[in-house]
Amino acid sequence: PAADTRGCAGSEPTVGCLTGGLLISGRVAAWVWALRQPVTELLLGPFQIAIRACFLGFVFGCGVLLSFSQSSWNHFGWYVCSLSLFHYSEYLVTAVNNPKSLSLDSFLLNHSLEYTVAALSSWIEFTLENIFWPELKQITWLSTMGLLMVVFGECLRKAAMFTAGSNFNHVVQNEKSDTHTLVTSGVYAWFRHPSYVGWFYWSIGTQVMLCNPICGVVYALTVWRFFRDRTEEEEISLIHFFGEEYLEYKKRVPTGLPFIKGVKVEL
Repeated sequence: PAADTRGCAGSEPTVGCLTGGLLISGRVAAWVWALRQPVTELLLGPFQIAIRACFLGFVFGCGVLLSFSQSSWNHFGWYVCSLSLFHYSEYLVTAVNNPKSLSLDSFLLNHSLEYTVAALSSWIEFTLENIFWPELKQITWLSTMGLLMVVFGECLRKAAMFTAGSNFNHVVQNEKSDTHTLVTSGVYAWFRHPSYVGWFYWSIGTQVMLCNPICGVVYALTVWRFFRDRTEEEEISLIHFFGEEYLEYKKRVPTGLPFIKGVKVEL
């Protein structure tokens, strides 16, 4: 479907303009995907991509409306914008950066059952606390700090994806391909796992933004444990792929994740 961008020439951006921008970019991503798929997938592929892009664009627009509303839901609007933009940009950056690994799963909308349960839990907590303790959801300085965490995490993750290029994949690779190289420049010179660091602070930041005390603590503990195990799993493969080169890199650069040092190597 064509994006309606009428009204974009005004002095202030409209919801239609913002949403339309997402939908246009979604069509570009769909074209990139279509050029690399078998003919049998071309009939449904672009349509499914467009549906998801339209949905995320609509959600983003709703988030903008909530953000500017004079109600206790305005910080939830920030969250909605952040969530939709995260999922949309995961697909778009993959389409531009590493189209060979591109699929509908690149939106990460069906990431896992645990991810879905975590999201639903945060929505339920926000709604219940907003009904019974609305003043808890109007701590602007705390929500602003959460927003800054989200922006930092999102920017760091996308910088990592662009820096890694075709080496980046949403699935941990257990076999080394001919194109795999060890990336140590850019944000990888700061952290060994910048995409994980970005997602770590992004996910916790969403709950700080919502002023969700329960989910905030649960998210922090759960995400920390997930990335502790994930980094160890990934580093075993990286040591297998690159050997001494990665071990030297591991000595120089931290993981970037608090209290996580990665896989232990016995000399």
